[in-house]
Amino acid sequence: MNFEHSVERRMLADVLDRYIRHDYSFDTRKEIQLSKERFSRKVWEQLCEIGVLSVLFSEEDGGFGGSAFDISVVFESLGRGLVLEPVMGSALLAGTVLLAAGDAEHVSLANDVTSGGAIAALAHGEPESGYNTRYVSTGARREGGNWILNGCKANVSQGQVASTFLVSARTSGRFDDEAGISLFVVPAGAHGITTQELSTFDGGKIIELTLDEVCLPASALVGPEGGAFSAIELALSKGTLALCAEAVGAMDVALNSTLEYLKTRKQFGVPIGSFQALQHRMATLAIEIEQARSAVINASAALDGKDRGAAELALSAAKYLIGKVGTMVAEECIQLHGGIGMTDELPLSHYAKRLLAIDHELGDATFHLDRFITLGRTQ
Repeated sequence: MNFEHSVERRMLADVLDRYIRHDYSFDTRKEIQLSKERFSRKVWEQLCEIGVLSVLFSEEDGGFGGSAFDISVVFESLGRGLVLEPVMGSALLAGTVLLAAGDAEHVSLANDVTSGGAIAALAHGEPESGYNTRYVSTGARREGGNWILNGCKANVSQGQVASTFLVSARTSGRFDDEAGISLFVVPAGAHGITTQELSTFDGGKIIELTLDEVCLPASALVGPEGGAFSAIELALSKGTLALCAEAVGAMDVALNSTLEYLKTRKQFGVPIGSFQALQHRMATLAIEIEQARSAVINASAALDGKDRGAAELALSAAKYLIGKVGTMVAEECIQLHGGIGMTDELPLSHYAKRLLAIDHELGDATFHLDRFITLGRTQ
């Protein structure tokens, strides 16, 4: 198997890495993080111009990429800069759901979301769902020619900047059935919607979305009634891969910054990087990160294949390893820096917090280890 990226992917990675180094410095990111929206319209437009969003989708969907390897390349670069803009929440998750649903009535919205002209958010998780993607208790019922939605959605990433929500709701079946889940386009300002903004410990923002007798026209239904789960599952699978690739990029920066610190910090008149015990710890981190990178490559290849079971198995293996290694990298790099590693002024602390947060998004290490074991028994 050839693990080298194509010329086009390498060029995109070079352009994106250069943009992040020159125009998305740590100070710039900090200003965005402290803003009300925790999001920069200017940066969003620049990312669209570079082609970051377009490479996430195939030519038939209006992009020029669309493979799992394209996704991993983009998010590895975004991870190096801890980019806050909603590339994953809006473009990848919401855009994939809209395209996968194959609904001609919402082509315009899908084009706007995948091109960056509109920002949407997938509202699927619920307060009681944990990491169970089939759990949907939010209900939708017909009333005349309209749909009425009631329920609560949790952990809607970057929902504070979304103009549109893609809300999953149950139109039939039990609360944990795969069948019977439908998807609806809900304007952010619709009557009956209330939102609560919450800050995450890594500096991001999520919202809880409550729907109380929200009345929607029949045209709000995306795709076939009760048949949205496959589109949602595909989006979450791509999102899981994106998180894994983002973590690899963040781990690379954390490792390199720690290496530089060990070369410059002196004790007993010599750089502490010359101490054999610390060299061994750094070597262990480098090996673990390469194993995590290999798991992401394997998951990318599996997701591009046609075997759904093999793809889900590889994704859980990657997410488990990313959670385990990411936590190790965060802890070790902070310890090797000493007390300064915990300060807000040092970029490392932000990378460490992001790595810990990634472990808990779309299933933590424990969840994916159990899922890997369960899936492995059925293969």
